[in-house]
Amino acid sequence: STMFLVGLSGGIASGKSTVVAVLRELGCAVIDADVIAREVVQPHFKAYQQIVRYFGTEILLENGEINREALGNIIFSHPEKRQLLNSITHPEIQKEMLKQILKYFVLGYRYVILDIPLLFETNRLPKFMKYTVLVYCDPPTQLSRLMKRNGLSQAEAEARIASQLPLDEKRKLASHIIDNSGDRESTRRQVLRLHARLEDSLDFLWARLVVGTVVAGLGGLGYLLLRHFIS
Repeated sequence: STMFLVGLSGGIASGKSTVVAVLRELGCAVIDADVIAREVVQPHFKAYQQIVRYFGTEILLENGEINREALGNIIFSHPEKRQLLNSITHPEIQKEMLKQILKYFVLGYRYVILDIPLLFETNRLPKFMKYTVLVYCDPPTQLSRLMKRNGLSQAEAEARIASQLPLDEKRKLASHIIDNSGDRESTRRQVLRLHARLEDSLDFLWARLVVGTVVAGLGGLGYLLLRHFIS
């Protein structure tokens, strides 16, 4: 069996969700790190109990779920509490991501896509991907889409874009670019070409690494993949 990992990222309003939708239509295995980060803090998870124990019930919504906005306000103004939250959530995110990687390995998938928003904001994560893919759009298009999508003023949209590593910088770091500046059909054609190229790849390093990591107790790879994920 052969399998390798592909890191996928983009910028705010660059259209990553459009690319992911096409990949899923093609039957690709996609692991969404954002979804996992939200899942592991649901009431039936171990991390939820620890978060409530340390941060108190005032961070809960009426339905018992964690109020992410309230928790975010706490951790962004108190770095030590942010570190505490990371120490609670990272192990659970690691375990869930590795479980999903192993599942796709057993099912015989050629490659697995890890959808990680902060992929290029870290120094280590890209090193664990055989390929990295950036969903790109030109800056004026990105600004226009964000203003329209979120109902923001130009100044508000520019501030949000400025809080991330610029797409032009990320472009230099990616091994593959999907230019989503045009229409959906143009983007779809690019994704189809990328998919064909990945399917033809003979790389098999990640099959050994994934199995080795799981046997070792869901260790180092997961830690390195996600130690910087929650910010």
